Amino acid sequence: MSDHHDHGPHRHGTSSPRHRLAHLLTPHSHETADKLDAALESSAQGMRALWVSLAVLGATALAQAGVVAVSGSVALLGDTVHNSADALTAVPLGIAFVLGRRAANRRFTYGYGRAEDLAGLVIVLTIAASAAFAAWVAVGRLLDPRPVANVPAVAVAALVGFAGNEWVARYRIRTGRRIGSAALVADGLHARTDGFASLAVLLGAAGSALGLQLADPVVGLAITAAIVLVLRGAAREVLRRMLDAVDPALVDRAERAVRAVPGVDRVGELRLRWIGHRLRAELTVVVDGEATLRQAHAIAVEAEHALLHALPKLSAALVHADPAPAPGERDPHLALAHHLTG
Repeated sequence: MSDHHDHGPHRHGTSSPRHRLAHLLTPHSHETADKLDAALESSAQGMRALWVSLAVLGATALAQAGVVAVSGSVALLGDTVHNSADALTAVPLGIAFVLGRRAANRRFTYGYGRAEDLAGLVIVLTIAASAAFAAWVAVGRLLDPRPVANVPAVAVAALVGFAGNEWVARYRIRTGRRIGSAALVADGLHARTDGFASLAVLLGAAGSALGLQLADPVVGLAITAAIVLVLRGAAREVLRRMLDAVDPALVDRAERAVRAVPGVDRVGELRLRWIGHRLRAELTVVVDGEATLRQAHAIAVEAEHALLHALPKLSAALVHADPAPAPGERDPHLALAHHLTG
């Protein structure tokens, strides 16, 4: 028996009268319209974070580019290119958030939330490309050392880069965690590394002021190493999402919530997956074998209700109710076994 609860108001046949009264009087965010509003609001928050950070990082990169032109610092050039790339990652993420608002259809039956994971992959590739460019420029300057001009301006530009990146990093990470967007969190971590790279430029400027010509390209290589480190973390997070990985703590929380539902004997298979920054659930609950269809359906609805409260980012759940087996009864799922092997 399968119950897909993506519809409007629920019936709670196994609830107490007090619970039913509270449900009627209290607005719940899991009604269909509210779930849509929550999805749109989370996308709107993501878009706002993207465009604000694009403006801040764009201004930071322009200021740094002006200093690069008069100083010739390859460390600052690497930092500027990386900041520019970080600002431009707002474009694929913005497209993904806009696509994610589109309703599911007969071709994309789960909607367009996966576009966000593809955008995360684009961000990872952008980080990799900026690391390669920074390494190439730094190695070139190691082979052909040149003095850095206007060292005080380079130092100021480095501090501006750190301040801009750290502000953007906090904003993106905070918003990404609030709406459940792995791509936006990865982008925030990217910005945070850029901030530390800017501080490294400050060290290069100090070395240049002391007459150490190799300080600037060496710092450029250090920036490359930092970029590679954030690349590793961001790639791991994005690829996990693309492979439907979830935090095991979410699964534990979901199981505890469903087991507490009256009428649920036990929880069978439970699966969670992220589609963009929203969760979907599929699970089996075992109920009394003598329960009527309506009673089993009411229990399944209560299970979804419990999940929606336990997992705030859940957008939909598919609940299958299995009857508890009677002694000597043949498992009805055996007829499916030969279709599910190989």
